[in-house]
Amino acid sequence: MPEEPQATFVYRILRYMPNLLRDEWVNIGVLLEDRGTERRNIRLIEESQITRVRRIHPDADQDFLRSLPAEFETAVRAPAEEAGRYFEKMNQTLSNLVQFSPQKAVLGENFDAELDRLFLEQVAAPRRRGNKGTAGSTRETIKSKINDVLRRRRVPGIERNIPVEEFTGAGDRLTLDYAYRNGVRGYIQALTLGRDPANAKVLAFTAERIRERLGACEFTAITEAEPDPEKPRHQFIRRLMDDEEIEIVSLPRIDKFAEDLRDRLQSAG
Repeated sequence: MPEEPQATFVYRILRYMPNLLRDEWVNIGVLLEDRGTERRNIRLIEESQITRVRRIHPDADQDFLRSLPAEFETAVRAPAEEAGRYFEKMNQTLSNLVQFSPQKAVLGENFDAELDRLFLEQVAAPRRRGNKGTAGSTRETIKSKINDVLRRRRVPGIERNIPVEEFTGAGDRLTLDYAYRNGVRGYIQALTLGRDPANAKVLAFTAERIRERLGACEFTAITEAEPDPEKPRHQFIRRLMDDEEIEIVSLPRIDKFAEDLRDRLQSAG
């Protein structure tokens, strides 16, 4: 039998709605709070997902959307009372662009898992139906599975959402998904093989710039499947990763990868 839920969380969906008269919006984030521990976090759409917003709102303020992660970074780590005032003020002053949905409660066992679930169900682009081959083929679904494995395997010392602009240049909004220290610095990034290879090019460029500054680093790309030798796009991405010494680990092998990483980090600690 499954375990009974351990905690009651509350969440609000962040909506982008630039035209109040039309009453149209796009869900762009989810704010989750644990009232028992006063923990809170917000997960927002990434750079690649802003394109989806523009399909619905062609005049969407892209600079504003890109600024939101930094805007919320300090707030989610503030004491509960201060954070509450901040979000209420933001809800009022930015009501012509973004609004929070009414607060709802949800039962769950794990804060991070619940944040992933809510984001996938209510914010991420819907999965296409009728095509089993697309399962796990978006960054959102890959990251959700990575988060689950890192929790289950109890991998210590993992950092999340690491800005790269100090290595690549001011104004670069990219963040790498995960980082760790194992004598050298290590980075992990979710990467799709079956979609536009632009993200693979960005990862290769970023890895090169980080190594120019830090020297030896470990980079791992977590993909939905093993690169197919019959698919030119897969092989193009593999060559990019090989050129920058970025290891590819497919989701079917991620449990073993996480176990090995846990053992190495524990030994280093």
